[in-house]
Amino acid sequence: MPTPLHRRPELLAPAGTLDMMRTAFAYGADAVYAGQPRYSLRVRNNSFGQLDTLAAGIDEAHAAGKLFYLVANIYPHNAKIRSFEDDMAPVMAMKPDALIMADPGLMMMVRERWPETDIHLSVQANTTNYASVRFWQSMGVKRIILSRELSLDEVAEIRDACPDMELEVFVHGALCIAYSGRCLLSGYFNHRDPNQGTCTNSCRWDYKLHEAGEDGAGDLQARGNTPIGNPRDAGAVGTATRSKLDTVQGLALGGGPRHIGGSKVWLLEEGTRPGELMPIEEDEHGTYILNSKDLRAIEHVQRLVEIGVDSLKIEGRTKSPYYVARAAQGYRRAIEDAVAGRPFDPRLLGELEGLASRGYTDGFYQRHSTPEHQNYLRGHSESGRSLLVGEVVGWDAARGLAEVEVKNGFGVGDRLEFVQPGGNHELLLDRIVDANGDAVTRIPGSGRRVWLPLPPGADPAQPCFIARFL
Repeated sequence: MPTPLHRRPELLAPAGTLDMMRTAFAYGADAVYAGQPRYSLRVRNNSFGQLDTLAAGIDEAHAAGKLFYLVANIYPHNAKIRSFEDDMAPVMAMKPDALIMADPGLMMMVRERWPETDIHLSVQANTTNYASVRFWQSMGVKRIILSRELSLDEVAEIRDACPDMELEVFVHGALCIAYSGRCLLSGYFNHRDPNQGTCTNSCRWDYKLHEAGEDGAGDLQARGNTPIGNPRDAGAVGTATRSKLDTVQGLALGGGPRHIGGSKVWLLEEGTRPGELMPIEEDEHGTYILNSKDLRAIEHVQRLVEIGVDSLKIEGRTKSPYYVARAAQGYRRAIEDAVAGRPFDPRLLGELEGLASRGYTDGFYQRHSTPEHQNYLRGHSESGRSLLVGEVVGWDAARGLAEVEVKNGFGVGDRLEFVQPGGNHELLLDRIVDANGDAVTRIPGSGRRVWLPLPPGADPAQPCFIARFL
């Protein structure tokens, strides 16, 4: 075995359900994080809101020698402060390995009531420099989750200045369009406050842009109740939209409706709200209300390992078990290669292309990519693209066939990849048997169960997802 050149960082994966947690551990995660619904930013799609489920998750993690972190990272209003200690008492009795927190008041309450509890500072706290790291260290915080807005060089500077503080960074998952997740968009549109855990992901809705006309904001406001015709005429925006225009421009300019010189006013139309046109502004830098690409920094794992980052974090508590399996497996391999001194395997880029995403970016880690580097990334991504088509849920040893729950369509002649914790295996599919035992050539879509042969080397005792190469 080669001698490790660097310390191995923790691989931290999301867990919105017990199934996700088990999958994350099976595919290489060292730890998971889950939200306490009333006090985290993931109220929806979170089965750990049930205390018995949360207790089962923590117990299973510890029995497997893994870690379970609990997220309590809201900035609460007074009502939640009053209920915090009573709500958290039974949770703290379960002994989560750390609380991920952002609000100083809540942290103070935890330090006073449960002084033995480790606290990890959430990315919501926007820690961007070593002075802030030292401050939080003096407050007894064990780990800092650094802001997503930092470059690799800035992360290295913080590590050099704070050698005895645990540091965690995000390497994969959705990027909020606001600064480190402090977004007001959902609250502005429909009174669902992202910073209280009820974000509706407004930045990811389907939007269309229309010009407001030559006279810009003034023209829009003057004609607010005229019937709509051509969207470029900016008609029928109505009282609600005019109020939004006042609000947006008042926030931006500190006064009433104005049109900034050198900028252009556009009207935004969301797919489920036809005819409700909302004003935004575009200047020479672009417009900022549309969604971001997702973070994929697997090509930077080697540098992060060399820097000495303690934990590499995957975002996605509301995603699927396949997402966490594929992401954990890929980053596990990248970590092991980096620790052993092996070069980065660019095939890992393509293996992540099969996950649902808005396209990928490496965020702020590398400020300017060279054209050669961009082509390199795209080429390997295209060659490895795949789509989840099924999950193995049973095994018939007598027939030598695996029972598969179908997620997407596939057929005889497709090249499939069987994704397992012990390694992946490819198969050119030559046989499909339906639930009645009949041979079929194609399965059109989800909601069915079929039987497939496993490729040589695949282990029927291991979890298995099946992807089709595109």
